[in-house]
Amino acid sequence: MEKVEGAFLTISELASELALPQHILRYWETRFSQLRPLQRSGNRRYYRPADVELVRRINHLLNVEGFTVKGAQKALADGGGEPLPAAPAKNGEAAASADLLPRLEAIRATLARAIGE
Repeated sequence: MEKVEGAFLTISELASELALPQHILRYWETRFSQLRPLQRSGNRRYYRPADVELVRRINHLLNVEGFTVKGAQKALADGGGEPLPAAPAKNGEAAASADLLPRLEAIRATLARAIGE
């Protein structure tokens, strides 16, 4: 059974969604002061929707864009850098993959301009 949109996520649910080990999320809490999930008895963490978006942004900066932790901290402090692509709805993944090629070609063109080709 899936949770409703906006429901709090446990650390295991969020780690599973992002395909990351839980200890990485706990480490990020020590490095990114903005990331403060609710903690209940036994230190159970509950990530609010804003926390989930922040974790997705941190993950994108570190694991997609290739930032260092220090660079990601600076990017978040400066406004977050490139906007995070919207996560496709689970039932709309086929529609999202249909526009993948044009998006990749746009990224390729941007990179080519950046390196001066």
